[in-house]
Amino acid sequence: MMPAELLIEAPLGPPVGLGAYRVEDYDRLPEQPRCELLLGRLYVSPGPSPEHQSVSGVVSRYLDRVVEPLGGRVYTAPLDVVLAEHSVVQPDVFFISASRLGIVQQRVMGAPDLVVEILSPSTVRRDRGEKLNLYAQFGVREYWLVDSPARQIEFLINEGGRFMVAQPAGIEYRSPAFSDIRLDLAAFWSNVESQLLPKR
Repeated sequence: MMPAELLIEAPLGPPVGLGAYRVEDYDRLPEQPRCELLLGRLYVSPGPSPEHQSVSGVVSRYLDRVVEPLGGRVYTAPLDVVLAEHSVVQPDVFFISASRLGIVQQRVMGAPDLVVEILSPSTVRRDRGEKLNLYAQFGVREYWLVDSPARQIEFLINEGGRFMVAQPAGIEYRSPAFSDIRLDLAAFWSNVESQLLPKR
């Protein structure tokens, strides 16, 4: 078997057609470096920064508290989510509702209900490009793009296979897709600040 071609960054323009790789090729890769399979192309996922991990922890703890009474589950990367034979992703944080927990097997076989990606310079093009389109196409109901340096979150709601922006009401975001999800943005970023290492 020829060595797999591992890409670091998504192309500047949308790729034409599917790449050559499929789930069986992805399964033959070593555990390191961590990779994702997007539209038949293999992308290396660099190790996260301490700030990335802090934000991920704040998001996952918040969602855990909200969804626990509802019986859903929150997961964090690295965990394979198989969207199709040509696409296996590892979202930073994601939620699966109680009625859909059957998709959780040795890996997750289908789209989560809510996906959160924490933007980094090495993944932003993927998160806003191929992954955004895949999440919309395969039925992720809500997608959050967290930009930690800018202290901003972009909330996207799936409407007929396309994501539309959902605006927070003042400092609180109320999810149109999940009525129990209400996020106080000021408190969220304050919590993030408290988790970050002091600047030297």
